[in-house]
Amino acid sequence: MPPVAVNPKSLPAPNGYSHGTLAGNTLYLGGQTALDAEMKIVPGGIVEQFRQAFGNVLATLRQAGGRPEDLVSVTIYLTDIPDYQAHGKEIGRVWRELAGPVYPAMAGIGCTALWQPEAMIEILGVAVIPDDRLVRPAG
Repeated sequence: MPPVAVNPKSLPAPNGYSHGTLAGNTLYLGGQTALDAEMKIVPGGIVEQFRQAFGNVLATLRQAGGRPEDLVSVTIYLTDIPDYQAHGKEIGRVWRELAGPVYPAMAGIGCTALWQPEAMIEILGVAVIPDDRLVRPAG
């Protein structure tokens, strides 16, 4: 089967990209910043932005029948690594609240800027979803 886009209606409508691409049982999760449904970066600091960005990733994962434990890789791009490190315990609590105590292979990468100037974080990932839960979108 050819790859198919996964675009939850709960996320802003994509234009020129997909929130996810499903190829077989592997879901490639496109980079998510802390955009809310109104296409604005959520206010607050890195913890609030992490919550929104990771929640966006998980929304795409769930659209394809996936669960947080299906994540095999997560990459986090950060404009301020020391700020993320300073709030690591709070971010860890948010992770466990949203995804439980499962941690895939991860990387944190510093960068000078993200697509939206006020974005501090962008998260992308890869998940492998078991056949019995896989939801393949039409199209």
